[in-house]
Amino acid sequence: MSGHLVRGAVAALALFAAAPAVAEKITVGSLPFVSASPVFIAKERGYFAAEGLEVETKAIQAAQAVAVATASGDLDIGVGGLTAGFYNLAGKGALKIIAAQSREEPGYDFVAYVVSMKAWEEGFRSVTQFPGKTVGITTAGSTFHYNLGTLAEKRGFKLDTIKLRLLQSVPNMAAALAGNQVDAILTIANSALKLQNDGAGKIIGWVHQETPWQVGAVFATPKTIETRRPMLEKFLRAYVKGAQDYAKAYLQRDAAGQRVFGAEAEALFPIMKKYVQPEPTPATIIAGANFIDSEARLIVSDIHRQVAWYQAQGLVDKGVSAKAILDLTFVKGHLEVPKE
Repeated sequence: MSGHLVRGAVAALALFAAAPAVAEKITVGSLPFVSASPVFIAKERGYFAAEGLEVETKAIQAAQAVAVATASGDLDIGVGGLTAGFYNLAGKGALKIIAAQSREEPGYDFVAYVVSMKAWEEGFRSVTQFPGKTVGITTAGSTFHYNLGTLAEKRGFKLDTIKLRLLQSVPNMAAALAGNQVDAILTIANSALKLQNDGAGKIIGWVHQETPWQVGAVFATPKTIETRRPMLEKFLRAYVKGAQDYAKAYLQRDAAGQRVFGAEAEALFPIMKKYVQPEPTPATIIAGANFIDSEARLIVSDIHRQVAWYQAQGLVDKGVSAKAILDLTFVKGHLEVPKE
């Protein structure tokens, strides 16, 4: 081979070696809430790209819809609340939980009990007064339904004393409350604070004050776990970096135990504004920055409790096994793992 041909071949090989690998495209769905912040942060700060992933995010307005879209293959990964519908799909082998999203942790506001101005003026001022009221939630078996059910158990009233109105989405719930079409709703902090600031509702309490629980998870289909495990591992490495950034910005406390927000929180405001709905202000982001485990660890025992509660309500098939729908191999150190 002539010298110039050798040099040409070497140059071509060098160019090939230097060329960036083609990113693996994936679609991730979540609700447009602060609770999905690790996804938003990982995308905007290049953590997914560094893992060789090109992530398209989809905003979905109800947790059940995230589960359905993931099970059907419209999403590669779902990040959202755990609902009766999710557990029924998982029980049929359509989904598995692989990591944690957010949870209701004492001291961190997330989901609020909000009453309409009409109901407030008529004396609805306490979470003990839900019996006999009309309450808007997204869907039967939703996280909001579960919150009401566990509140009823704690406070000693029957869930069927509440008239539930199924409104399909958080924006619909906010509109119904503002129009005095329901007495109350349960909704995320950003929406609750906007309603209160607009004079359309009053916050009477927070779920974390009553019934802390594992709200959400990261999940995928068993087929994706089996055939695309390296992709999921890459995703979770980036996701955890996003969760760690979130924790540094929004979960810090001072020596007196008071929450503190500094430059790191301010640096994340533009990302929150881009992805979170309704569009938040810095004040509502800080007020509603809920708890997200910085290592994406689940409270596993709570998953078992949720399945049992939904089964007792007739909303989840009795044959669903909490253990069978969990894959705990992606994240180390999960919390409260039941003994065999």
